[in-house]
Amino acid sequence: MEQNIVLEMRDISKNFTGVRALSHVDFTLRKGEIHALMGENGAGKSTLIKVLTGVHEFESGSIHMNGENKDIINHSPQEAQTNGISTVYQEVNLCPNLTVAENLFIGREPRNKVGMINWKEMNARSAKLLESLNINVPPTQMLDECSVAIQQMIAIARAVDMKCKVLILDEPTSSLDDEEVEKLFVLMRRLREEGVGIIFVTHFLEQVYAVCDRITVLRNGELVGEYETKDLPRVMLVAKMMGKDFDDLADIKGNHKDKKMFSETPVIEANGIGHKGTIRPFNLKINKGEVIGLTGLLGSGRSELVRAIYGADKADSGTLKVNGKEAKISSPLDAMKLGMAYLPEDRKAEGIIADLSVRENIIIALQAKRGMFHPLSRKEMEEAADKYIEMLQIKTASRETPIKSLSGGNQQKVILGRWLLTNPEYLILDEPTRGIDIGTKTEIQKIVLDLADQGMAVTFISSEVEEMLRTCSRMAVLRDGEKVGELEESELSQSNIMKAIAGGDDKNE
Repeated sequence: MEQNIVLEMRDISKNFTGVRALSHVDFTLRKGEIHALMGENGAGKSTLIKVLTGVHEFESGSIHMNGENKDIINHSPQEAQTNGISTVYQEVNLCPNLTVAENLFIGREPRNKVGMINWKEMNARSAKLLESLNINVPPTQMLDECSVAIQQMIAIARAVDMKCKVLILDEPTSSLDDEEVEKLFVLMRRLREEGVGIIFVTHFLEQVYAVCDRITVLRNGELVGEYETKDLPRVMLVAKMMGKDFDDLADIKGNHKDKKMFSETPVIEANGIGHKGTIRPFNLKINKGEVIGLTGLLGSGRSELVRAIYGADKADSGTLKVNGKEAKISSPLDAMKLGMAYLPEDRKAEGIIADLSVRENIIIALQAKRGMFHPLSRKEMEEAADKYIEMLQIKTASRETPIKSLSGGNQQKVILGRWLLTNPEYLILDEPTRGIDIGTKTEIQKIVLDLADQGMAVTFISSEVEEMLRTCSRMAVLRDGEKVGELEESELSQSNIMKAIAGGDDKNE
């Protein structure tokens, strides 16, 4: 067995009611190493962490610590902590109504001879611990008065004081600014020097290359491989995460009509639009009859960009013009009245209203747009529902069938029908084909191309590169919450998309 291994997971498999979440996954962490665990949504990262920390049981495989042959199985996060494995989550799991010192020592407070908490000793030990990690905050300060970054560091300090050998940082930088991220990295590097093994779960490529020694990539619950960071160019990392062959330059074009036949005034023109904490200020023009794709890894800011345009997250910078006129959008209703429609990524949480019928789900956006004093008649509702059931080939027993009894693909078509009924000029589709069968995917792609041919402006977001190539006439590239470039139609290929997503200076000829 290799020397200085602190954690070894071998042949780990885990199922959830017939769905294979992890399949024979290996993971190795060494002492004094920062190891990135990478993969797109559904790759198995969270499941692997939860198996390790005792949140989930696993069906097969083994876990060893410190090079010993003895198997360990953690039945709870507390047991994992006893075995030297601590986790700091994106949402800090501390008590905001207690002081910094109380949070550092919660459940293990120093006590005097009569069993009372020794506050003087606890505060003194806290001050020493914070100083040793260069965390500049008084032990007596209330936690909810500290920034998110400081709270993260206090959670790490608590783990360090509990003599953790493995520190798991699960998306710790998602809500931090650049300066706070750098402070966190200073702390991580210091712990690495002290021999702590750190598992860093993140979707920020820049951060991986700034701080990590090794990278393990998972995809669809399987191990793609383990690599030294210096040996893995960014574009190859993107290819491995997305499951695409870097050499596969298949260029599948949508057979649109020429976009120049439409008006020169953009339907949407965003200048410096941004929303603090989710998407940095960006410029974007979307023309009539154009399908513009937003591409980037999970967490790159694709959904956040369209939410800022649509008013789902009210923009706090920049200006927006709709058909050449400046528009103020404070809410989605404002956007709807300006001819916009938005099919969100999470159709279960934000799309369908499960207990209502297909008819009710189709007409609800138009009714909201018209207002409560202009109700649709029963006849108008039925005609509208029948029109889109037929047009979109929605498989349903009748228009009165509850939408929850339809398949995922047909639910998606109902939501698409809902927005088409509002007769939008600008349609936002966020992952419209996720989780639906290949036949329905193709049907939705054809509908999108037809709508563009009729003059509708469309923004299309998908994690599947081939789908984007089939449907989009231009692509905006996002990385780490920022729009970093655009690819024109002549530049669209898998190779160029992956290079743009990866960024950096890698040359991979």
